[in-house]
Amino acid sequence: MQAEEKFTYETWPAEPEKATLEAKNKFLGFWFFLGGETVLFATLFATYLALKDKVPSADHALAKDIFEIPLAFAATMLLLTSSLTSVYAMYHMKNFNFKKMQLWLGLTVALGGAFLALEIYEFNHYVHAFGHTFTSSAFGSAFYTLVGFHGAHVAFGLAWIITLMVRNSKRGLNLYNAPKFYVASLYWHFIDVVWVFIFTVVYLMGMVG
Repeated sequence: MQAEEKFTYETWPAEPEKATLEAKNKFLGFWFFLGGETVLFATLFATYLALKDKVPSADHALAKDIFEIPLAFAATMLLLTSSLTSVYAMYHMKNFNFKKMQLWLGLTVALGGAFLALEIYEFNHYVHAFGHTFTSSAFGSAFYTLVGFHGAHVAFGLAWIITLMVRNSKRGLNLYNAPKFYVASLYWHFIDVVWVFIFTVVYLMGMVG
């Protein structure tokens, strides 16, 4: 199989993620999957916008009362930076530098993990400081469903990347695993884009009422 050939920097194809028919099929399947994910998140955004002002009483905390923009901004910077490190990882993948690709993917995982830790802290803070829980109001249900669902995607993306890194740590790069790394990187970018919308729609719009 072509994927089992021994490559060097000189013989490595310019677009290894699309060099085989199997790789192209992975891309096709990924875009179908991403289409479904986009529809799902669009539904969650619409639900949140419809319920964000639905609280049981006038004195119940609204978004502008509980959200802390510096915290959300820090999480945004972590995730956007992780998107940049994944770009560097794919740059080294295209240049047949497995060690540097693993290094930058490791940084991506570290930043993504820090984002998740910050999100867990945020949720815990809202629950204990404001009583803002999943069942406290329709607003709470919509908020935790949307943001928590995104967090679950981040956790899945981290598990995906870590699995690829561990399974291929001794194999190096070939035309079989290069498309897998690339598709995982695209998925990570999708997660980052969704978070930009969450930061804008949930946090920034929430602060202005």
